[in-house]
Amino acid sequence: MTLIDDTDRTILVVDDEANIRELCSIYLEREGYVVITADDGESALDLARSALPDLIVLDLMLPRKSGYEVTRELRAASTSISEVPILMLTARSEDVDRIVGLELGADDYLGKPFHPRELTARVKAILRRSAVAGGPAGSGLNARGQIAVGPLALDWDRREVTLNGAPLTLRNKEFELLRQLAEYQGIVLTREQLLEQVWGYEYFGETRTVDVHVNQLRRKLSPDGDDPGIAIETVRGVGYKLVETQSAAN
Repeated sequence: MTLIDDTDRTILVVDDEANIRELCSIYLEREGYVVITADDGESALDLARSALPDLIVLDLMLPRKSGYEVTRELRAASTSISEVPILMLTARSEDVDRIVGLELGADDYLGKPFHPRELTARVKAILRRSAVAGGPAGSGLNARGQIAVGPLALDWDRREVTLNGAPLTLRNKEFELLRQLAEYQGIVLTREQLLEQVWGYEYFGETRTVDVHVNQLRRKLSPDGDDPGIAIETVRGVGYKLVETQSAAN
């Protein structure tokens, strides 16, 4: 697997607390990143559009525009800024706040207070997953970098997915998650395994991220509730597996 060097990659840190911006900057710069900062939502949007950072560390509670609003506007943009990964920071403990952020398009979240090493680990993981230039060796891909499970076809090199011949539009993490499930079709993968393989960092005790992304994938695989011939099954208390359904066999 060929990875792009993280050196000199630009991280935009957005937080209204100066001490948080400073802490993030110190630890990220130690890892070789270039860090730029903003202290409110409006400034964050302006800076994101002009600087085109490689990743945005975004606080949820911001003056002028919240992290929710910033995420929504970035994801709705018609330019390449819409695909910039977002790591959302939140001091709120309620699951619903974190889930809303993920559903709006954030790639991951980190609760406050956090250890700076966890921040850098998650930043590295997000960038590593978004910077992959080729399929992993021994991954089960065929010579053309493709995986097929019933009516589902994934092309790693082109980063394209079709279901029953129709293209699916997936975000980066959704593609990575589906690819992982497809490679191990029929085999149960735990939430912890998926968290580590897809998000690329050690398990820190929070697997809700996986559940949210699985639910997003399910909606895209079957937006009308019909049986598309493929399904992500929940194995209670363990994890998930990708299987062909009855309609695929008929």
